[in-house]
Amino acid sequence: MKRLPVITVSLLLLFAICAGVTEFHAQTAPPPAKKVSAIQVLMIQSEEVKLPAEFQVSLYENLIQQLQKQGGFEHVYRDGDHSATGDVVILHSTVRGFKKGSEMARQVTTVSGKTSIDVHCQFTDKDGTTVLEHDLNGKVRFLGGNLRATLDFAKKAAKLARENFAVKSGS
Repeated sequence: MKRLPVITVSLLLLFAICAGVTEFHAQTAPPPAKKVSAIQVLMIQSEEVKLPAEFQVSLYENLIQQLQKQGGFEHVYRDGDHSATGDVVILHSTVRGFKKGSEMARQVTTVSGKTSIDVHCQFTDKDGTTVLEHDLNGKVRFLGGNLRATLDFAKKAAKLARENFAVKSGS
C-alpha cells in the first residue's frame, strides 16, 4: 500500500518527461520544403566505398526511371543537362555502405545472402543551399538479383522526393 503513491508519482514524472521530449521534437522539426516542378539528378558518388560499375550505373538509371515514373515532377534532368533552369531541386547521392550478397544463397535459404546499399541523399536548391538530407538504403533479402537492391533504393528516393518537393501528387 505504501508503494502506490511512489508508483503514482513516478508515473506522473515519467509522463511529464515524455511530454516535454515530444514538445521539444515538435519544435525542432524542419520547415516544409519548397515545392518545385523539376529535379536534377547528379551522378551517384562512391569515393568512400568500392562500388562495382554495374551497381553505380544501375543506381543512377533506376533513380532516373523511378523519378520519371512516380516522382510527380514535370521534368527530371540528368547530370550535366544545361536546360535545367527555373524551379529545380538538385539531388546529390553518395554511397556510404555496400554489401554484395549471394543470389545463390538467397535461393537456397531465406536467411542469408542479403545485398544492401546505403546512400546519403542531399537535396539542394540552385544556389547550393541544402534543403533536405536523408540516409536511404536499398536491399534485396529474399528473391531476385543483386541489382534489385538498386531498384529498392530508387523507389525510396523517388518517394522521398515526391513527398517533399513535387508539385504534382504522383501515384
